[in-house]
Amino acid sequence: MKKIFAELKMFRLQLLCVFVSVAAGVGATLGLPTYLSDIVNKGIAGKDMNYILHTGLIMLGIAILGMVCNITTGFFASRIALGLGKNVRSKVFKKVEYFSQAEIDTFSTASLITRTNNDITQVQNFMVMFLRIILTAPIMCVVGILLAYSKNPKMSSILVVSMPVMIFIISLIGRRAMPLSRKMQSKIDRINLIMREKLSGIRVIRAFGTEDYEEKRFDTANKDLMNNAVKMMHAMSLLGPSLILVLNLTVVGLLWRAGQGIRTEPVMPGDILAIIQYVMQIMMSVTMLSMIFVMYPRCAASADRICQVLDTDNSIKNPEQPRQSAGQKGCLTFRDVSFYFPGAKEPAVSHVSFEAKPGETTAVIGSTGSGKTALVGLIPRFYDVQEGEVLVDGVNVKDYDLKDLRRKIGYVPQKALLFKGTIAENIRFGDDSANDERVREAAAIAQSTDFIEDKPDGFDSQIAQGGSNVSGGQRQRLAIARAIVRKPEIYVFDDSFSALDFKTDSALRQALAAETGAATVVIVAQRVSTIMNADRIIVMDEGKVMGMGTHRELLKTCETYQEIVRSQLSEEEMSA
Repeated sequence: MKKIFAELKMFRLQLLCVFVSVAAGVGATLGLPTYLSDIVNKGIAGKDMNYILHTGLIMLGIAILGMVCNITTGFFASRIALGLGKNVRSKVFKKVEYFSQAEIDTFSTASLITRTNNDITQVQNFMVMFLRIILTAPIMCVVGILLAYSKNPKMSSILVVSMPVMIFIISLIGRRAMPLSRKMQSKIDRINLIMREKLSGIRVIRAFGTEDYEEKRFDTANKDLMNNAVKMMHAMSLLGPSLILVLNLTVVGLLWRAGQGIRTEPVMPGDILAIIQYVMQIMMSVTMLSMIFVMYPRCAASADRICQVLDTDNSIKNPEQPRQSAGQKGCLTFRDVSFYFPGAKEPAVSHVSFEAKPGETTAVIGSTGSGKTALVGLIPRFYDVQEGEVLVDGVNVKDYDLKDLRRKIGYVPQKALLFKGTIAENIRFGDDSANDERVREAAAIAQSTDFIEDKPDGFDSQIAQGGSNVSGGQRQRLAIARAIVRKPEIYVFDDSFSALDFKTDSALRQALAAETGAATVVIVAQRVSTIMNADRIIVMDEGKVMGMGTHRELLKTCETYQEIVRSQLSEEEMSA
């Protein structure tokens, strides 16, 4: 919570306003019983109507002042809490934006979403209550006790008994409720995880008919969350009635003490009313504080989860003194590169070396899990190598500013992802300065013009979140257009032609060849036909390079490549 409270420094002026309004509001609230006592003791007892009216008007003014102060406190407390939430949410978003895949895998996507939304909302809600109560309750409690004792010390001594009883009840219930409160966020995490998996994998669930299993899985998590919440609510439901009982018994005790002193030290009726009101305000302030203590564990758990994200050290960092390339453009070099996924014992990429120059196409092929995607993911620094080095234009990728490095690369991922917005906006995502002509040119090279123009709004047609309203092949072509539009020095296509038919694949590669003539092209592919004309083919198996050369060279020297080719091409196609 320290890091969260430290964010309040940005709201010093608003905090000052809250403090002033709280102090004035508490003063107004605690001033009313004194005037009420005077009306009873002097106005009513003396039958002085003018005094009653005059004092009543003063009380009305004080009540209005208290109302204005409470509204002001609520306004500034809300502004501070919402501003705090906005700032923390922005920090979390910016932090996650630069996470490597390793950090994202550590937290899980569902958990990061929960931390960014639900956890920060919990902190916001607590902060509103905290700012209103943490100042109000202690002042009201201390000043109320002093005023009650000033009226009649003997009557007010009943608080010596009732206050410890209240504190005991609050601590007893809090001990039960606090652990349950801490568990709430992890159980909400579980709900979000299941929901996200269900929504993203709905087609697979329907295809295999596992709806009943998923419903049971969700119901189990949902019931677990409900049971935890019910237990917490049961504990909390005892708090209000218990405190009201203590409050009523305290009032009875006050009247009993007043009755005992009638013969020896008579107490004025107005003083009895004032002391009862002070005692009620004191005990209500303790009750409000108890709510803060019960809410705190859940807020603290949320704050800890937020701070875990903010305190996570990015494994992919910008160097303190970034370097720039010295004139070269598009040169890519792997020097004895080995890479292990976090926690893995075996390397995903083992001792890989090659050099790709502008105007050349380097293809990577291999079976599933052979390390192809891991290999090309090292170029834009999605991961860092543990051994060897990756050079772009003669400079180690670790020595580049990340933005400068990635500006040189046009990357098309294995799973084409589109964003909510228009088709033009999705293509322009690769280069926001691209004009309409360049967007259309990129779409034409990616063989996307036909299906875009078939849509009623053309390039202004809306794309749903994730590109769910276009086919897999159309998504891939738009993702390719997005890379083309930025005119990078290095193109990286990670199995980006898998959803295309052979005719479109052939046309696209032909158009790409003209566009990427001066650039370095790296293609990961499953289909041999996609890479047959590459200048260099790297054959991978279990993270190792099994062969490297042209198509014809590998047919003679690499057994692994021969097996792949035989499984896809006929004898005539192989010899063509």
